[in-house]
Amino acid sequence: MYKVVIGLEVHSELKTETKCFCSCENKFGGEPNTRCCPVCTAMPGALPVLNKKAVEYAIKAGLSVGCRINEYSVFERKNYFYPDLAKAYQISQLEYPLCVGGHVDIEVDGKKKTIRLDRIHLEEDAGKLIHSPNGTMVDYNRAGVPLIEIVSMPDIESAEEAVLYLQKLRATLLYLGVSDCKMQEGSLRCDVNLSLHKEGEPFGTRTEMKNLNSFRAVYRAIKYEAKRQEEELEAGREIVQETRRWDDNAGKSYSMRSKEDAQDYRYFPDPDIVPIIVRKDYIEKIQKDLPKLAYQRAEEYVKNLGLTEQDALLLTNEKYVSDYFDQVIKEFNEPKFVCNWILGEVFKKLNTLDNEEIEILISPKNMAKLLKLYHAQTIGQNVARKLLDELWGTDDDPEIIVKEKGLAQNNDAKGLEEIIKNIMQNNQKAVEELKNGNQKTMAFFVGQAMKATSGKANPKLVNEIVQKLIK
Repeated sequence: MYKVVIGLEVHSELKTETKCFCSCENKFGGEPNTRCCPVCTAMPGALPVLNKKAVEYAIKAGLSVGCRINEYSVFERKNYFYPDLAKAYQISQLEYPLCVGGHVDIEVDGKKKTIRLDRIHLEEDAGKLIHSPNGTMVDYNRAGVPLIEIVSMPDIESAEEAVLYLQKLRATLLYLGVSDCKMQEGSLRCDVNLSLHKEGEPFGTRTEMKNLNSFRAVYRAIKYEAKRQEEELEAGREIVQETRRWDDNAGKSYSMRSKEDAQDYRYFPDPDIVPIIVRKDYIEKIQKDLPKLAYQRAEEYVKNLGLTEQDALLLTNEKYVSDYFDQVIKEFNEPKFVCNWILGEVFKKLNTLDNEEIEILISPKNMAKLLKLYHAQTIGQNVARKLLDELWGTDDDPEIIVKEKGLAQNNDAKGLEEIIKNIMQNNQKAVEELKNGNQKTMAFFVGQAMKATSGKANPKLVNEIVQKLIK
């Protein structure tokens, strides 16, 4: 039986206004080669100037996962030739990275597991190759975008653990505000290093799969590669140390090239960039200003708002949803009620929309008004659901809509009692069935009452009146 050993290298583009070593706009997309300059494209004589905000964001990320921040850090040239790398080297860090050590805790089968980190270093992104039948073109808009590489130790043992780790890391970066983590745009992507070995034996030869940009791709790639390596070993063949390309459509990986080691890149200190000296008081200030992270918000929701751990985790998994929840309960302080509606009806609606980004298109203020109407039984559940659809993408006031369209629920107990008495007189057989314990008949009376009131009767009140009259 083979054990799987996984180490992940996560690349996260930083959400700075400008690039890492020049003043070009740091923004996704745009017409090709419109967000680049002599520095991005390595024109002779162009010199890099370090973006201080990128350093701050990298330190933020490091502190949030318990890294030690190096007070002396050096940029180096990682030399390799590829068309999307105009300089034929990448400015990165090897010997003296900005952040060292640290860890990310995940929960596996109800037990905490610690994934140790080796380092977090700051580097620049490469450009983008655009392939077509007529050839390959290069877009340097992304060249020079600042990114951090978060390198884990080989502590991950399954595809499931890898996804949990990535989700925790993504949530941390989002709450810090250092990256938008849009995997579909490549601002968060992952390299998977994987090997197999038997218990008590040294680690096996590892392969690397590069630039996986979804949790699904990471999960499937790990499952495939572990199975492929096991089949190779069982057949008596050796594993080749190589870089492989994952094809998500085919569900397979393919060999690209032999795996490079550090010496193959001929790292040496970049003579154009002075070392970074980070003062202790600067680190302490960043530490002091760190925002609450996802797990900290979840703990507060459980402790202060009485939410279950599961609901708190679901709410805080996306910072946007957690922020939205906080805004709604400021207007309507019923946390459990608001939580149930967001996790139920709002998530259900989001799942029906063809949109990779979570965006709740009803303001927190109007959501609070809608939920107040529902909570006070001014409107019923079906009307509340229809109102959610109607309000989505508009600024309309739910209170005005309910008033203008006459959607308010009928809560007139006396009037409803007269209606139900009339229904019972005309349906003696149903009355006898209910008296004999057939609770399914209750739905008949509720349905008849709704029909008699054009769907406005309060079903809960109808139920109570029927129970009272049947005795």
